[in-house]
Amino acid sequence: MTLIFTIISFVLILVVLIIAHELGHFITAKACGVKVEEFGLGFPPRIYGFKRGETVYSLNWLPFGAFVKLLGEEDPGDPRSLAAKSRGIRLLVLSAGSLMNLLIPILLFSASLMIPHDTIREDVFIEEVAADSPAQRAGVAPGDRLVQIDGRPVTNRLDVSYLIRLNLGHPVSMTLRTGEGKDKQIAVTPRWNPPAGQGAIGILVRPQDSRLVTESQPLWEAIPNGARRTWETLVLFRNEVVLWTTGGSAPQLAGPIGIVQMTGEVAQAGFSPLLEFTALISINLGILNLFPIPGLDGGRIIFVILEWLRRGKRVSPQREGLIHFIGFAILIMLIAIVSYFDIMRLVQGGSLLP
Repeated sequence: MTLIFTIISFVLILVVLIIAHELGHFITAKACGVKVEEFGLGFPPRIYGFKRGETVYSLNWLPFGAFVKLLGEEDPGDPRSLAAKSRGIRLLVLSAGSLMNLLIPILLFSASLMIPHDTIREDVFIEEVAADSPAQRAGVAPGDRLVQIDGRPVTNRLDVSYLIRLNLGHPVSMTLRTGEGKDKQIAVTPRWNPPAGQGAIGILVRPQDSRLVTESQPLWEAIPNGARRTWETLVLFRNEVVLWTTGGSAPQLAGPIGIVQMTGEVAQAGFSPLLEFTALISINLGILNLFPIPGLDGGRIIFVILEWLRRGKRVSPQREGLIHFIGFAILIMLIAIVSYFDIMRLVQGGSLLP
C-alpha cells in the first residue's frame, strides 16, 4: 500500500508540474499569435483527442506529464510559426514554462503554511564556539541563547541553519540573550568554505525545552511568506551552485527513481511537507529547463541569443533540429545513468533526505 501511495503521489506531482509548465508555453504562444497545433496530456500513443479552433487537445497513454506542439519551432516558413516571430516573442514563449514553474511554488508554499502542520519549537543555546571563527570574533559565547537572526525569530535548530545558509558571504545581525538575561546585538558574516567541522560561523548549538506544536497561518500571512520562501529557495540554490564551483560541496543528483523515493519519504510526514517538496521540485524543474542544454527550453533560447549575436543570421532548421535531437538523447542517457545509481542506493537502503 505504501509503494502504491508513493507512486501515485509521484505521478500526480509530476503531472501537475509539467502541465503547469506546458500551460506557460500554451498561454504565451496563443497570446503572441503562434499557432498551437496540439496540447496533450500524457505522451503518445493517443487515447482520445478533439479539435477546438486550430488546436487538437489530446489524452495519451503515457501519463508522465504533458506537451505543447507549436508550429515551426525551428522553421520560420509559416508566418504563424514560432520561428517566424521576433526574438523577444520567441524568448518569452520559450521561457514561459520555466517562469510558470517558478511562480507555482508561491501557491504551494502558501498552501503548506495555511494547512495545520506539526513543527518543533525549542530554545536554541550556543554549546561551543570555534577558536578564531566569525562567531568568536563577533563576541558569541557558550551559554548564549539565540533569539533572532537577521531580524527573524529563532524557533528551532533548523531556523539557525536555514538563516545562516541564506546569508553566506553577507553580514547578518544576531540577537543573543546572555546567561544574565541581557540581550546583545552582534554582526557576523557566514563563511563560504569554513574549516571542516566548524560550520559557516563556527558554532555548535544545543536545543532545550523541545516541544511539538501544531500551527497554521491565515491567508494574508501565508501568501507573502510563501512568496518570500520561494525567493529564498532561489537564493539557496544560487548559494549551493557557488559552493559547487568553489569546492565547498558536491552536487547530489537524483533521477526519477530517486525522486520517487524522496516523494514516499516526504509523503509519510504529511500533506504540508509534501506541498513544500512539490514546490522545491517545481523550482528545480524551472531552473533545469533554462540550462543551455540542446533539447530543453534553455537550449532553444541559446539559439535565439546566437541569432542575435550573429545579427540575424540563423542556424539552419535542419541543423538546429539535429542538435536538439542529439542533446535530448544524451540527456536521456544521463538520466538512465543517474537512475542506475538511484537503484543501487535503494538496494543498499540509503536515502537522499538528510
